[in-house]
Amino acid sequence: MDKRISVRGIIIEDDGVYAIFRRKIRNDGVVKEYYVIPGGGMKSEETLQQTLKRELKEELSIDVEIIGYLGLDEKENSIAHFFKCKISKGIPILGGEELERCSKENYYEVRKVNIHNLDNIDMLAKDMIIKAYNNEFIELLG
Repeated sequence: MDKRISVRGIIIEDDGVYAIFRRKIRNDGVVKEYYVIPGGGMKSEETLQQTLKRELKEELSIDVEIIGYLGLDEKENSIAHFFKCKISKGIPILGGEELERCSKENYYEVRKVNIHNLDNIDMLAKDMIIKAYNNEFIELLG
């Protein structure tokens, strides 16, 4: 089985990182709140960089410049690639499928999270955010 390949863009301004806050209310009433780094799945004809630019345009309504590659996080069914980016045009506001699907039970909101508060929130890939903050780039092979 092929693993799902996704690309995530870490955008840091001052000491804040842009993230999408998620709140899901399950049928049994349990509320789950967490943050995700914006990005999404790669289409077969795209490069990682093209995927990243398309996804950030769709999700955050912005154009970005890619600064550097931070690495990947490989799980059983997926591989997520992480890049540090900076906004070249636009102001981050929710768009695309996330905006269309947004509801009280399935809520999305663009937020800027203070880097120094990462330990206090539920967010994946905190290590990648710290690498981006410290400009710890690696070479993208292949």
